[in-house]
Order: sequence, then structure tokens, then C-alpha cells
Amino acid sequence: MTAQLGREPAIPFTVVARCGLGHPLVIRNRPVDPDGNPFPTLYWLTCPQTVAAVSRLESEGWIKRLADRAETDPDFRIALRRAHEEYPRERGELQPGAEAWGGVGGAASGVKCLHAHFAYHLAGGVDPAGEWVARRIEEGEPIHFEKPGRRVAAIDLGTNSIRLLVARFLQGETEPVELARDMVITRIGQGVDKTGRIAPDALRRTVSVMERYCRRARALGAERIHLAATSAVRDASNREELATVVRRLTGEDMEVLSGQREAELSFLGSTRGLDRPAPFLVLDIGGGSTEFVIGDREPKAAVSAQIGSVRLTERYIHTDPPAFDELERLDLAITSVLHQVEDRVPVHDANTLVAVAGTATTVQAIAIGLPEYDPEILHRSVLSRDDAQRVFRLLADMTTEERRDIPVMAPGREDVIPAGAAILVGVMQRWGFTEAVVSETDILDGIALSMAAG
Repeated sequence: MTAQLGREPAIPFTVVARCGLGHPLVIRNRPVDPDGNPFPTLYWLTCPQTVAAVSRLESEGWIKRLADRAETDPDFRIALRRAHEEYPRERGELQPGAEAWGGVGGAASGVKCLHAHFAYHLAGGVDPAGEWVARRIEEGEPIHFEKPGRRVAAIDLGTNSIRLLVARFLQGETEPVELARDMVITRIGQGVDKTGRIAPDALRRTVSVMERYCRRARALGAERIHLAATSAVRDASNREELATVVRRLTGEDMEVLSGQREAELSFLGSTRGLDRPAPFLVLDIGGGSTEFVIGDREPKAAVSAQIGSVRLTERYIHTDPPAFDELERLDLAITSVLHQVEDRVPVHDANTLVAVAGTATTVQAIAIGLPEYDPEILHRSVLSRDDAQRVFRLLADMTTEERRDIPVMAPGREDVIPAGAAILVGVMQRWGFTEAVVSETDILDGIALSMAAG
């Protein structure tokens, strides 16, 4: 980003789309700058070659032409109005109150900046001006995000979060190029442990993000979009409504992963190219279940246990912060399950513990004091057991509101992370691991790799 901008970025951001070379293409900015001033441009086009291509369209007078089209084309005008309504709503999800700071790029209506509209389109927004820009660029000279190679989009629908990975695979290359990676906590598993059903509100939240993901995947050239669902959907008796939506949005049937398959994909995604002593024990702490899988280059034994951060929180945590007796019951429940896992997986044969998913990465981010969540710093960093225990005690002593204010805490994780951290600490204590390798790659990458191989 510094190279692209010619200066240090002034506002914290997340890369939401990359070009075919893996460089930032679109970023999502924090809605306020370090001084607390509003920054209405949520999505920003950064790739210099792409920016230049869009600038040429602007120099040809297309801002005015598209604005004129909005006056004469009712469909275009309605779609443009929707873009200006949805853009601030997304901004408000990051910063309450930021909904009032205008639509696309801060404009209240019309077509202000083709770069902003195109960035929103690539990020998954419904933006007719941005879609028009995409078509014109495809017809003209190729730019970075049009590099060759097979492109696939994997969506991991977990109990607590829904995540997207768009990747480019080129024959002869050893590793895929990441074009987009994102995560939103929608908690489709809310109440599933108690009712056995997906709640209507949880379904609506999840489908809204899923729609955005599918648009982004197609804007980045994905040939296939495949969604794999895990514990909560596996346990839900009314998942057919979700399956129908998935089929409509992705063009493929929803895959409901078995616990065994979930564990295998986590192993594939997290251990690929890992330069650590094998065998590896991969620990995937989810919202509804936790997977344990051991192996060298391939998984040898795996089990999915019915403990997860959401499930355990709903069962055992009823005060804020958790009461001592609640934490005791939580610990007993985890210990009981870990005892059963030992009977099915030779965990004591492992030389390296690999911890994946949001609980482990967030605990590590807190442990090393990151001011902002940074996956490049976190990926394959080492979390000590002492640090894991320290962070767990810190989180257990805080209220949900206090945890929400931690800079690296993803919105929606703050209430369930003590239970997730308890699982992580329980595993390290019971099985004698003094450290864990924290991996940003996991089941999501495993899904994408299996798609490319199929």
C-alpha cells in the first residue's frame, strides 16, 4: 500500500480485493481517521494501473454521461439509488452513526467518482456505475486483476462467522494467489444448540453477507463459487431454506461437511508448506464444534467434538463477566470432551500444535499487543501457553463491552471468546503443549484447494 500510494497509509484499512499478482486492488477504510474525523470513502481503488484505466474513462467525460443516463434510464437510476443507500449502511456496520456521511464515496446521489463506484463493485456492492466500468475495462486493455489462471471462490459458513476466499490457481505454480479474503460474524448458529433450528434473523444476516460475497467473487472473475457449511448447519433441522438460497446465489449445491471432512480440510489448509516438526495436531476451534486432526503430510486420525465458543457460551455463561462457578463448569465440560478425544486421536504423538480460526488468532493478537488486526504478522507466529493463559484470564475478567473495545476484536466475537480461549488453554495444558503455531490458513483454504484439484 505504501508503494501504491507513495506514502504511508493514514487510515487503518483492510484489503478486500487483490489483483492477479496478489497486490492490493481495493481496500476497506475505517470510517474515521486517527483524529476522529469522518472518512466517507469506505472502499478505495488502489492499484495504480487500474486507477489509470479508470481515470482515462473519466477524462473521456463518462462521469457526466452516466449522470445523464441516471436522468433518462429508470432502471439505472433505481440501481444507483440503491448503491447510495447500501454503501452507508455498510459503513455504519463498522462505525455506528457513519450512515449519515453520504453514499458511494460520500456522494448523496448521482455519479461522483468512477474510481469509488468501481471499487464498490469489486468489493461486492450492487453498483450500476461500477459494473459499467468493469465491462468497459474488460473490453479495453487488460489490467492486473485480469491475469490468467483458474479462479475459484470458497465460502466457509461456520457457526459464528461466514468467510470468503477467492484464489487464482495457475498450472505450474506451487501456491495459489489470494484475490480476496474476508470474514463477517453473522452467528447463524444462534440458538441452534437449544432449538435445533436456524433462527430467521440469523438466516437473514447470513444471506445478506453471502450475497455480497458472491457478487465480489464474480467481479473478481471466479469460475466457481462453492459454499461448505459446518456444525450449526449440520445440526439444524430446517437447513433446506438455506440450501435453496445457496443454490440460487452460487449455482451449486451447499455442501454440509461431516465433522471428519471438516477436520481433514482444516489440516489441508493449515499445514501446507509448514516448516515445523511433524506430526502436526491441528486444533480448529469453531463456534459449534472443535476439530482435532493429527498427521504428517496427510491427516491420519481426526475427530469433531461438540464443543465450540458459541455452543459453550450458550450452555454455561450467563453472567457478564462470567462468574467463577460458570468458568468451573465450562472447564469441566471441556476436560470431559478432551478425555474422549484422547481415546480416538493419538494427540500425545504430535510434535507441533497448530491452532487455527478466529479464537486462536485473536488471542495471539491480544498477546502480542497488536494495535490493529494484521494477518501477515499473525500467520504462523508462535503463541506460548503462558500467553494463552494470561489472555484467557484477562478476557474472562472483562465485560462483553470491554472486550468489544479491544482493537483486534472482530465485531460479534466479544461475547464468545472466553469460551473459545478456554478450549485453547485446556488443550495446551492437558496435552503438555508449551506453544502453538497460529495459522491464518485453515478450512477455508482447504475448501479452495480441494476445488482447484477437482
